Parts: sequence; structure tokens; C-alpha cells
Amino acid sequence: MKNTFLMLAFLLASLGLQAQKYEFQTVKDITATPVISQDQTGTCWSFSTTSFLEAEIIRINGKAIDLSEMYNVRQTYTKKAWNYVMRQGKAQFGEGGLAHDVINSASDFGLVPETAFTGLTNNATQHNHAKMLEKLESLLKSYADPTKKLEPNWQSEVAKILDESLGKAVTEFTYDGKKYTPKSFLAMTHLNLNEYVTITSFTNEPFYKPFILSIPDNFANGSLYNLPLDEFIQNIDNALENGYTLSLDADVSESTFSSKNGVAVIPNDARDATSILTEIKPEKNITPAFRQAEFENFDTTDDHLMHIVGKMKDQKGNIYYKVKNSWGTNTSSVANGGFVYMSVSYIRLKAISVLLNKKGLLAKTKIDLGL
Repeated sequence: MKNTFLMLAFLLASLGLQAQKYEFQTVKDITATPVISQDQTGTCWSFSTTSFLEAEIIRINGKAIDLSEMYNVRQTYTKKAWNYVMRQGKAQFGEGGLAHDVINSASDFGLVPETAFTGLTNNATQHNHAKMLEKLESLLKSYADPTKKLEPNWQSEVAKILDESLGKAVTEFTYDGKKYTPKSFLAMTHLNLNEYVTITSFTNEPFYKPFILSIPDNFANGSLYNLPLDEFIQNIDNALENGYTLSLDADVSESTFSSKNGVAVIPNDARDATSILTEIKPEKNITPAFRQAEFENFDTTDDHLMHIVGKMKDQKGNIYYKVKNSWGTNTSSVANGGFVYMSVSYIRLKAISVLLNKKGLLAKTKIDLGL
């Protein structure tokens, strides 16, 4: 009987050790602007990368500036419309985009603060682009029909919808008592847009070379630098260690990505898919071959862009990336104040790419990429 009790006690103790609730501690925390919400829009690409630029401004000159996400969106829709019509409808048109679209927009049209362009019209208090998108898609489909002659004023009709839905693109404004244009405001921030590069890791393309990633939202045909998977992760770590944040493009369709629980993880055992959201469980070892296979079978897709601003660890020493999301801070639907703690396994498998300052790259990587 005594032996039975001892065995039972040992079993309970073992179960207790295995079922450890997450207890997170900060490893690295880089100053960034507060979490906000993209509301009912598919503009995460602008929210994440605008947040990234805000963090860069803080890093460069210590200024916390609330930049307008919707100014980038307003300008980029014009480019998307041109691309869709000129390709006669054989291109992606929608709300999605990538981090380089914000960099391209800022390079072409400058930046403005939120106070100068909110993207809210008709007394709206939240962003909702459903009706605008419906109008644009209907209009552009008619213009992209190659059997019909394209109307010379089609771009002004697109601009009219954008003006009504988001507001007219601002050309001059006052900020902190000074007058600016979007270009002069960009100059004031001291951002050097030529410093930003996007890195990724896929085995179907040569390493250490740029290539155009074939995903639907890459309408701009932006190039990404390809690295071996381990080096891809090492560069993310190096950037964070040296005070550089990263704009992250990732798949969030997994059931083990949970904003409500504030974690994103890849269980080694599929039976742990529910329990791993609240308890530490073994995670899958992600190889380059497995990552590539999951991308090619569409289990990993380009879903959502966020902003990596630091690192966390649990009580067992497992590392997680602190990822700023853009789904607000409502505690009924998000945890950690709107941040998601993303495991290394999750990043290795589900990160499509990251945009970062090339100064955050490893010295070896910069040499190999010719940067």
C-alpha cells in the first residue's frame, strides 16, 4: 500500500511538472508606440510597418510621432488600381499589401502625422473599408475589361471614391506649430528609407540572392533577400539585440496562434493544440524542408503583418518574440495588452519575411548580400 501511495504521489508530481502555466519574463524590450486597432480593414501591412517606422524614429532621434497609417493606404490604393487595370484584371486587387508598400509609399509621397490624415470621413470613429472596396472592385473590373476602350478619366473616378471614403490626400499641414508637406515631414524624421531591406528563407530560390516572392499580396513585385533558415533567425535575433525592431509578415491561420491567449506556438504533438495555448508543451523542430513543404501546400500563407519589438522567456527558459499586433487592446479578445508572444518554432515555420534596417543584419550576412 505504501508503495502504491508513493507511485501515485510521483505520478501526480510528474503531471504537475508537465502542466506548467506560462509565466513570462522580459528578455528584450525595444521602445515602440502603443498598440492600436486596424478595425474592420485588411490594412495590417500599413499598421505594422508604420509602427515599425515610428519605432525607427524613436531610435534615431527619440521622438514619439503618431504617423498616419491611412495616408499610406490612400496612396497605395492608387498604385494598386493602376497595376490592376494595366494588367487587364490579371492581378491582385484588394486590401492586402506588404511591408515594402509602406516604404514605397513613403518614398514617393512622404509621411504625415495621424492628426493631418485620419482616413475617417462622414463622422466615422472606426475604420471600415468594406463599402469602399466593393465600389473600387466594381469600377476597376469594368475598366480592366480589354474588350472595352479605357476611359481617359478613369483614374479621377478612382480618386473620387478614395476621397469620399478616406479623405483627400493632404499636401500641407501644421505639426507642432510648423508647416510641412509630406516630403518635408519625412525629412524632419531623419528616416533613411534606403536602409530598409526584407529578408526571408525559402529553399526553391538561391540563397544570398534577391528574388520576387510569389504571393498574392506582392502586387508591387518587391524583392526579398533569401537566407538559410538558421541565418534568417540569427539575423532577427541580432537586430533585436542591437535595438532594431522588425516588421513581420506571417501566417496566423493556425489554431495555435491565439491573440486571446497571447501566444503563437507549434506543438510537437497535435493532441496538445489546445492545451499548449495555456501550458508549456514540447514544440516541433522546424527544418527548412518542412517549412518549404508547408509553404508549397498552402498550409503557410501570407495572412497578417505585425511588428516584432522584443523578446520574452518562460520559466523553462524557452524564448518567444514579443510581437505587437494591430487588433486593439480589448481584454476580452486579446491578452498581453495586444502583444503576442511568438515561439521560435512558430517564427521558423510561419514567418514569411521580415523587413528591418540593414544595420541590424549580421556582418557576415551584409557581406554575403552585398549590402
